[in-house]
Amino acid sequence: MHGLMQNRPLLVSSLLTHAQRFHARREIVSLLVDGRTHRSSWGEIGARAQRLANAMAALGVVDSTRVGTLAWNTHRHLELYFAVPGMGAVLHTVNPRLHLDQIAYIIDHAGDEVLCFDLSFSDLVQALAPRCPKVKTWVALCDESQTPQIPGVAVRAYESLLDAAAPHFDWPVLDEQQASSLCYTSGTTGNPKGVLYSHRSTVLHCFAACAADGLGMAARDSVLLVVPLFHVNAWGVPFAGAMCGAKLVLPGPNLSGEAIYRLMRDERCNFSLGVPTVWLGLFDHIERHRESLDLSQIRLERVVIGGSAAPRALIEKFDALFGAFAIHAWGMTETGPLGTIGRLLAQHEGLSGAARHDVQCKAGRAIYGVDIEIFGPDGKPLPHDGVAFGELRARGPWVAAGYFGLDASAVDADGWFTTGDVATVDADGYIQITDRAKDVIKSGGEWISSIELENIAVGHPAVQEAAVIGVAHRRWQERPLLLVHLKPGARIDREALLAWFEGKVASWCRPDDVVIVDSLPHTATGKLQKRTLREQYQGYRLPTDPD
Repeated sequence: MHGLMQNRPLLVSSLLTHAQRFHARREIVSLLVDGRTHRSSWGEIGARAQRLANAMAALGVVDSTRVGTLAWNTHRHLELYFAVPGMGAVLHTVNPRLHLDQIAYIIDHAGDEVLCFDLSFSDLVQALAPRCPKVKTWVALCDESQTPQIPGVAVRAYESLLDAAAPHFDWPVLDEQQASSLCYTSGTTGNPKGVLYSHRSTVLHCFAACAADGLGMAARDSVLLVVPLFHVNAWGVPFAGAMCGAKLVLPGPNLSGEAIYRLMRDERCNFSLGVPTVWLGLFDHIERHRESLDLSQIRLERVVIGGSAAPRALIEKFDALFGAFAIHAWGMTETGPLGTIGRLLAQHEGLSGAARHDVQCKAGRAIYGVDIEIFGPDGKPLPHDGVAFGELRARGPWVAAGYFGLDASAVDADGWFTTGDVATVDADGYIQITDRAKDVIKSGGEWISSIELENIAVGHPAVQEAAVIGVAHRRWQERPLLLVHLKPGARIDREALLAWFEGKVASWCRPDDVVIVDSLPHTATGKLQKRTLREQYQGYRLPTDPD
């Protein structure tokens, strides 16, 4: 027997329609590439998205056409977020920080026919155009007067297309399983792979983001969206923002600590999201200008740290300086991306700062909609005791089942997706990411977590950023090497850094050596590029390695 309830499809267009009708005056603030601040609202975004859908149709965009973007966090990019999937096409956000060869591969593999780009990527477009023959139309996200002249490329101006388009568009009633957006992995091992989200998975993901024990997004929030719109759909926040009617503050291309601080202060942001490297930059700015800054002007209540492990030092600084609760979240492109979220339970009420930070340092608990489990080498589930660690797998309605353009399934016979992370799960369901499977250090039959050592190192007041890699050792197979990037003007020697680990980790887990570097390499999504470091220090001789 079926229930007698209406069967309305879950569509991206319904999110925008809701925001346009019930949160029309809620502000959308964006900083443009030319430095100007643009202020609009959900009502204006909704109206312009309808014009944009008509403009895209005039360019030949039809059902399932892929529309690519090379763009920063601005109102125009946000309009594309809703207009393209709303009309039945597929939005493909391209990460401009990838290598040129990878970007060309991604655009060609996706089959993008329209490519919309910000002016700061004009040179990139010139290099890409000859290598992307499937792109029929290049659209610059600007006014007609700003249209760049790119040799060999016919460029259309975004605002002119909207001006010429009809103002009304009837969003079609689509199958909720239809593809809505396409994101590619960063491709650290081999070519990037495409994850194709559906309307249904996107809307369900929004419910999790807006849930109280999810990200808790609400209409009263002023959200500083630091995570790029080209990074896993900005963690679903643009769509969730429409669902709840939150104010969105879009920082454009400038993600410096100074710019982030200024926006957070001026727009009275109480919620923000970003990767650890961005927050390290924010606190570096604060430390260098502490005497001239009035931190009481910051209204930050909670902040999401994702993309890579959150150092304890960051969690402590958000608490100490702003009284803000740092939410440690885990996920990946293939998990939509939210998989676990670090909220507290009733039993944690009244915990002291240090004890509460212990919980916050974990990568959170599974949210409804995502099931997680850890498996041992024999393929059997491991106990949730906070000690046993194994391969982390996930499944759920916004977890990938396969990759775009590849016939092979991405899940096992029981529907589990293998994440490539090694983790523990405690009795309360909190996971602790021990490492990426390829980054864990195997020493004398024991595993050492590079993440744990990095988080300890970043807690030192002289350290801006740290990376730990395994280096070959004739006795122990591998031993940890610590690479540190110091804060401006900081000075510290090897012995002092190694001494910092005493009492914080077992003696056999401590690094065997330290190298101070001018900078550390990052992937296009802001993660430490361990593969590059391992190649660079492949022949490094540790002082503990016997002759």
